[in-house]
Amino acid sequence: MVILLLVFFGIGRLLMTQVLAKHMVEGPSMAPTFESGDRVMALRHGTIKRGDIVILKAPDEPGFFYIKRVIGLPGDNVASKNDTMYINGKKLKEPYLNAYKNKLPTGTLFTNDFTYQGLFNKGDHIPKNQYFVMGDNRSVSKDSRMIGTIKRADIVGIVKFRYWPVTKFAVF
Repeated sequence: MVILLLVFFGIGRLLMTQVLAKHMVEGPSMAPTFESGDRVMALRHGTIKRGDIVILKAPDEPGFFYIKRVIGLPGDNVASKNDTMYINGKKLKEPYLNAYKNKLPTGTLFTNDFTYQGLFNKGDHIPKNQYFVMGDNRSVSKDSRMIGTIKRADIVGIVKFRYWPVTKFAVF
């Protein structure tokens, strides 16, 4: 019985260190999609797509993690104009922002205008193996607009579901 318990413990530990990652959300940057205290499970390996929510190592705070949404992929050109995101010149649909945008007074921008410019003016396209990420709560999110693009190696995992609180269980 003890050996069986150790085997199951070992398998669980292996899954949590190599395949899955669990994290607790802190802060308002992904509200209303995620609130502080929500707990999520992420898949460590997988193909990152636009719109995926990812856990990443905070580049400006060692030992901390951020949760953000992938907006731009390697090779993309990213811009925001008049509260609309553009990827390679095409409008990006962002229905997950409607909860906030609909509450704003007329004429107020939810996402300030910007155009991605590579660090040190190396170009206007996102570099290979890097991603442009933003929080859903754009007015308070510290994201790629401030901290730059995120290297693939710094992305811990792709959020697959929220398991806590149980009443807000969701698959992403």
